[in-house]
Amino acid sequence: MHGFVNIDKPAGITAHDVVARIRRLAGRGVRVGHAGTLDPAATGVLPIALGYATRLIEYLAATHKGYVGLVRLGISTATDDATGAVIATSPPPAFDDQTIEAAIAPLRGSILQVPPIYSALHYQGRRLYELARAGQAPELAPRPVTVYRLDWEWAGRDTLRISVECGKGTYIRSLARDIGVALGCGAHLADLRRTFVGPFTLATACTLDSLAAEPARLVTALLPPELAVADWPVANLDAETARRVAHGMPVHLPELSGERARAHGPDGALLALLRHEAESWRPEKVFHG
Repeated sequence: MHGFVNIDKPAGITAHDVVARIRRLAGRGVRVGHAGTLDPAATGVLPIALGYATRLIEYLAATHKGYVGLVRLGISTATDDATGAVIATSPPPAFDDQTIEAAIAPLRGSILQVPPIYSALHYQGRRLYELARAGQAPELAPRPVTVYRLDWEWAGRDTLRISVECGKGTYIRSLARDIGVALGCGAHLADLRRTFVGPFTLATACTLDSLAAEPARLVTALLPPELAVADWPVANLDAETARRVAHGMPVHLPELSGERARAHGPDGALLALLRHEAESWRPEKVFHG
């Protein structure tokens, strides 16, 4: 059993909880992992890798991700979302659209962002949330992230609905917090739903309940492993070239360009990931399905 199952994660469980449930459905001997942590309170797209697709998870980390969320103005929390203790309140004035846009505009593009102190990031060998819970929260340095798109609209007098497309390492909770800081009233992320991770979208997602009700559906719900590298150039190999690649040998493929490519055998199945070195293509990862 090899491929990805695209789960629409419900609120209240962790990504590891989802992995555990899929592992029970898949049975013994099947490797299972998740591609992209999603906060317990958040819902939406969570790709789960099975079999040799787990070796492709790292390539999804660099893909764009999409979110829709609600930003509640006037209330700041310890976690920057609705699960944390309220640490400050400041009833927001009646902001006009120009003021909101002026606060949000600097958060688009390549920016420096301070991650939430309640996060799974490591700091000196420990998780940040562990330090925060122990009252040892460190001063965090901002990290470079990219926000490709950040749209907004009113969803109530004190609430903004935001739609975000971003790159690796971006925290939507931090965006909500920073909107509040820019407006001078504080804010937190009241709700979050992930809409896509690279090629995995809500349109192809299924629920844990539907899989639990019909375990056999796990097989039919599987998406091909190569979806994780769908935008890479493709080399369709003949039998002899496929044999060389399967044994880790470099091959000459003049029709390919770029630095990386995915190789498919004569049966059409994903055989390997290739890296361009000098005048040849060397197998970087070989899959034996």
